[in-house]
Amino acid sequence: MDLLAKVKGHARAGSGNQEFFEATKKEALSLLTKELEKLENAAPAVRKPELSRNFQGFTQLYSRFLEETGPSVDWERIEKLPNDAVKDYNSLEKPTTDKAHDMLNKLVVVKLNGGLGTSMGCHGPKSVINVRNDLTFLDLTVQQIEHLNKTYKVNVPLVLMNSFNTDEDTQKIIRKYKNLKVEIHTFNQSCFPRINRDSLMPIAKSPDVQNDLEAWFPPGHGDFYKSFENSGLLSKFLKEGRQYCFLSNIDNLGATVDLNILNLLMNNPTEGGQHEFVMEVTEKTKADVKGGTLIQYENKLRLLEIAQVPKDHVDEFKSVKKFKYFNTNNLWVKLDAIDRVLKQNILDMEIIINNKHLDNGLNIIQLETAVGAAMKIFEGGIGINVPRSRFLPVKKTSDLLLVMSNLYNLKNGSLTMSPQRMFPTTPLIKLGDQNFAKVKEFLGRFSNIPDLIELDHLTVSGDVTFGRGVVLKGTVIIIANHGERIDIPSGANLENKIITGNLRILSH
Repeated sequence: MDLLAKVKGHARAGSGNQEFFEATKKEALSLLTKELEKLENAAPAVRKPELSRNFQGFTQLYSRFLEETGPSVDWERIEKLPNDAVKDYNSLEKPTTDKAHDMLNKLVVVKLNGGLGTSMGCHGPKSVINVRNDLTFLDLTVQQIEHLNKTYKVNVPLVLMNSFNTDEDTQKIIRKYKNLKVEIHTFNQSCFPRINRDSLMPIAKSPDVQNDLEAWFPPGHGDFYKSFENSGLLSKFLKEGRQYCFLSNIDNLGATVDLNILNLLMNNPTEGGQHEFVMEVTEKTKADVKGGTLIQYENKLRLLEIAQVPKDHVDEFKSVKKFKYFNTNNLWVKLDAIDRVLKQNILDMEIIINNKHLDNGLNIIQLETAVGAAMKIFEGGIGINVPRSRFLPVKKTSDLLLVMSNLYNLKNGSLTMSPQRMFPTTPLIKLGDQNFAKVKEFLGRFSNIPDLIELDHLTVSGDVTFGRGVVLKGTVIIIANHGERIDIPSGANLENKIITGNLRILSH
């Protein structure tokens, strides 16, 4: 029985084994501390303070991981969401321009910028992938903030939370923005050691992260709070009189600063004061059934992730009827509340155990946390049911196809759905992994992006290319069989068609 099974399985063990498991946990923690000391001692003096801080954070997480004895949520104790738990976005008031000016000067925008573009076949930070008109995620974000600052004559700073994977490249790229009206700050999230699944010990043999990248990982966006404080930026912004941060993933192109939500936070106090934590949620579709959802638990609103759900309740969790909303990860958090929670040392987020299999055959685990899981710690937390347009993430090339197409208009760094689209939902797009998963290959298969204004559903599989000026409407399915190729000719207008390997075109 491996050590992980011992320490994580002790909830199911008989009471006679309790002492054994307690001893096993103490031994694991003691061994880990020694391993981390070895790594720290081997580091050059200049790196020791940073390593020490990272290891301190990791040891706390690791101790909690050893202590946890089963699911973090008792399924039977989940309560129905109270009527006032989720506000309807359409009920929010629009502020005047004067009000907007005052509010924006109290806002900080934070983008989570720790991810790489490797899943889409790109090198370097995901935020530098070209999304539209040769503009990257980062370009669009900077354009949005600059437009806001110019329009309302304010200074909203942009803060990027990088990881050790993205920091160096990001620093080079942001130099090009220095003449724009945007104050950009960066800080790094923690760098934690990956641990061997069997021994529960770090796999790193040296403290040199860059020479052994596989041995280290950035521990999820729940690390934001502590790293933000460690960077000195939290106290800097509080001294400047700033009140809220708006936090979102840099690959969510719908996550723009929303004045109506800001107005709710700053000008509509609750009985106990202001809302310290607001989570933007939107209604689930079949594509979002795995997304985290809002629940009422122990009289507090909290985030429930699929990883916390007992296996026999997963189908229920995915049900659109019982759990209507999912978390967009667009969050608004009060800065002095973050400061208070950290000073009181009450930040408590469920640990996500991320199992991975390395190329060298090693099974490892990463201990991560999610930024939205801190909701239960703050006062006056609410959800806001926002339009789907505020959730426009680009995780795969199928998402890239949508945002590059004429479905969206681009203005001042923001994408808005074309008024020509008759209904607000986006088409469901499935592109075959073998030929479309990597950005470079994906782009090579389109002479230009097809017209998708009237598209409902597109499935493409196999060796398929598209000529110029192709129009896709309704449901279009194109499947090239193994060893065959389909070239959709320029100017083709496909409406409710199934095209198979021998280029037969059928009505659908």
